[in-house]
Amino acid sequence: MGEMKKIIFKLAEMLALLSIGLLFTIYILRPVYENYGIAFTGNVWVNWFGVAYIFFVLYTLIFGLFIFKGNNLFKQRLTSVIFWLHFIGSNYVVFIPFIKGENPF
Repeated sequence: MGEMKKIIFKLAEMLALLSIGLLFTIYILRPVYENYGIAFTGNVWVNWFGVAYIFFVLYTLIFGLFIFKGNNLFKQRLTSVIFWLHFIGSNYVVFIPFIKGENPF
C-alpha cells in the first residue's frame, strides 16, 4: 500500500503543477510575450511544459530543502543530473523568445 500512496502523490503533484503551469502560461506569460512584441503562436505547449517544469523545480527546492529535509524522493531529485539539465532546457524554452524576438517553437 505504501507504493500506491507514492504513485498517487506523484500523479497529484504532476497534475497540479501542469495546471498551475497552464494558468501561468495563459494569464501571465502570454501578455508578457505580447507586450514585448512576441507572437504567442505555434507550439505553445512547449512553453507550457517549460513553465510547468520551472514550477516543479521550485516546488522541489522548497519542499526538499525546507519542509521534507530527510525525504529520499526529494533528495534523489535534487541530486539528479537529468533533473537539472531539464531545468536548464526549460529556462531556455521560456526565455529564448525574449532574445530572438519570436517564439521559435
